[in-house]
Amino acid sequence: MSFTPQNSVVWIEIPVTDMARAKAFYGAVLQNELADEEGGPNPMARFRAASEEATSGHLYPGKPAAPGTGSTIHLAVAAPLEEAMQRVTVNGGQVVSPVIQIPAGRFAYCLDPDGNSIGLFTA
Repeated sequence: MSFTPQNSVVWIEIPVTDMARAKAFYGAVLQNELADEEGGPNPMARFRAASEEATSGHLYPGKPAAPGTGSTIHLAVAAPLEEAMQRVTVNGGQVVSPVIQIPAGRFAYCLDPDGNSIGLFTA
């Protein structure tokens, strides 16, 4: 038997050492304010999405992997991508690649202030 889901990724969790700093970083870089939620086992800040059915995720207090060694989460940003890359640096992160073109769009690899690997993507 085979299973093909609507979306292979259904939720992401990014561990951070300082929730306030991480919320400020991701809110500024993505230009999308995170929503605080207290309903789970940990406090979290949820990435906003267009609908409840959309794939999303959250930040939570935790122990990040060593800088650049964990999974890479690709997050949507509004064009132009280069402006989002500048916001990474201005807000304490690091851009670690040039813009990469793929058939689906453009992205760049970055590190957040905790060293979590993220990709900024625009279609």
